[in-house]
Order: sequence, then C-alpha cells, then structure tokens
Amino acid sequence: QVQVVESGGGLVQAGGSLRLSCAASGSFFSINSMGWYCQAPGKQRELVAVITSGGNTNYADSVKGRFTISRDNAKNTVYVQMNNLKPEDTAVYYCAADVSRMVAGYPGQYRYWGQGTQVTVSS
Repeated sequence: QVQVVESGGGLVQAGGSLRLSCAASGSFFSINSMGWYCQAPGKQRELVAVITSGGNTNYADSVKGRFTISRDNAKNTVYVQMNNLKPEDTAVYYCAADVSRMVAGYPGQYRYWGQGTQVTVSS
C-alpha cells in the first residue's frame, strides 16, 4: 500500500505565511509527480501546484508569485511555501502522489491522496 500524509495547515491572518509538508511512503518503484490541490466549500478540487521528479513545476495562476513548491526526492516529500496568503486561499489542501508500482501483478502508475489539511486565512 501507499500512504500520503500532509501536515502544516492552520489559521493565519491575511498576508501571513504557512508551509505545508507531505510525505509518501509504502510499496512503490518510484514517485513521479507530487502536487497540491485545494477544495473550498461548495467548489471542486483544483490544482495549486505540481512538481515532477525532475523538478519541473506548474502553478495555478492564482498562486503564482506567492506559493513555491519544492521536493526532497530522498525523503519522498513535497512542500509548498505559501506567502502573502489571502482569504480566498481558505480551503482544504490535499497532497497527491503519482507513483509507479505493482498492483495485482501488473505495473502501472497510480495516484494516491492524503487526507487533507485545513488552511484558513482570516481577513
């Protein structure tokens, strides 16, 4: 199995910063992309930022210049540094890990999600 565990959420005032961490563990050959997604009440889950194993990154337009995603491949861990937070950033933030592993005897790429961590930004 594969476990994905996030940490680092909380309550912060507008303009403040938070750093989220996410670690993947379990049985897999490799981790390809790791990313952060957010889901606000009544809205669909959407991409915040993603980073490949080679370090290529992609960000949602709404967070460019404020959030920075990074990764420690040796620790199977991804981080997102969130600066200049806004009330509209309030959401549950989920980590996703795309891993290569064997399932039922067949190799493939599978996505695993963490349980989510709440980020609340007060105005």
